[in-house]
Amino acid sequence: MADAAVTAGDGAGHGAGGTGRGHVLIAADKFKGSLTAVQVAERVTAGLHSVAPDLPVRALPVADGGDGTVDAAVAAGFERREVRVTGPLGAEVVAAYALRDGTAVVEMAEASGLQLLPEGTFAPLTATTYGSGELLRAALDAGARTVVFGVGGSATTDGGAGMLAALGARFLDADGEPVAPGGGPLRELASADLTGLDPRLGDVHVVLASDVDNPLTGPKGAPAVYGPQKGATPEDVEALDAALAHFARVLARDVGPQALEYAQAPGAGAAGGIGYGALVGLGASFRPGIDVMLDVLGFAPALAGATLVITGEGSLDEQTLHGKAPAGVAAAARAAGVEVVAVCGRLALPPAALGTAGIRRAYALTDIEPDVARCVAEAGPLLERLSAKIATDFLT
Repeated sequence: MADAAVTAGDGAGHGAGGTGRGHVLIAADKFKGSLTAVQVAERVTAGLHSVAPDLPVRALPVADGGDGTVDAAVAAGFERREVRVTGPLGAEVVAAYALRDGTAVVEMAEASGLQLLPEGTFAPLTATTYGSGELLRAALDAGARTVVFGVGGSATTDGGAGMLAALGARFLDADGEPVAPGGGPLRELASADLTGLDPRLGDVHVVLASDVDNPLTGPKGAPAVYGPQKGATPEDVEALDAALAHFARVLARDVGPQALEYAQAPGAGAAGGIGYGALVGLGASFRPGIDVMLDVLGFAPALAGATLVITGEGSLDEQTLHGKAPAGVAAAARAAGVEVVAVCGRLALPPAALGTAGIRRAYALTDIEPDVARCVAEAGPLLERLSAKIATDFLT
């Protein structure tokens, strides 16, 4: 995938030998709430060129499977496809996926994400992943043979039941009626039938790309760890955990005992348990999201010849070290012997932790603007100033 990297800014099209020196590779995630990954790359490029106008730069916006994954794929040359699907509350929404050469990048947050909820509205017990199943079906209709299923940023905790229902599974209550949408109603589940799943799934390789490895239920499960982010009260968390445990038991009885094993598998608890549905029903294989995306986006060929990698995200903190994009980028660059620095909105990691992650130095917007609100509002210009400092410190 040597053509996967996209150029950004003046001079970005130069190869490694364009000025007699290697290029700088910008491989950063979004600054959530302020800049997309593409905008981060544009601002970093502008800042570098303000100090070193002829510096060869390549931009490869990255994502770890969560929201922004489709945008990163499109920036890397995938075709953006849009389709109308069922949103998390049941209303129709427009969702996008990305396609290139038989590989589809499907982002569940496009159909079932928190960002689709009205401000201040949550539905922890009833939000559905049905639209994510419709999005997957659209990718199958488009001829995808490999599906990278990026999961994260969900509004849902339904164990992927909605997704599987959209693909042909049947989940019935004691009266033989379909159970209502959402994780809460799964407590009424009496029988499960996956024999109606889209037969094309048997010929498609589905990769579950996630930055978390939680199991489905229990103290580290989807409801307990992520339910509160979706508006779940302690009582809701307890109800959802019991409902998902019941869901797994019914599947084990009606589909096969491996369904209980999958409930404890890494990634089963991702995105409200949609990881579990993907493992049980789609035959998905789990991989850390950033590792998958670096392969799909063409990170290795973009890295070839680079003398410095700039990565980053909105907040560099303890979570960064556990599967987030900057840690994955730094690990891959370090393995290739290329030095890495990071940009971020706020920095909450000590130098030792950065060093262990393979990041030489981190530059935070709060270093030059202590007011966090202003950092969010003025992230672009501030990031250009930070990037000019990187150019001064490392490239001149």
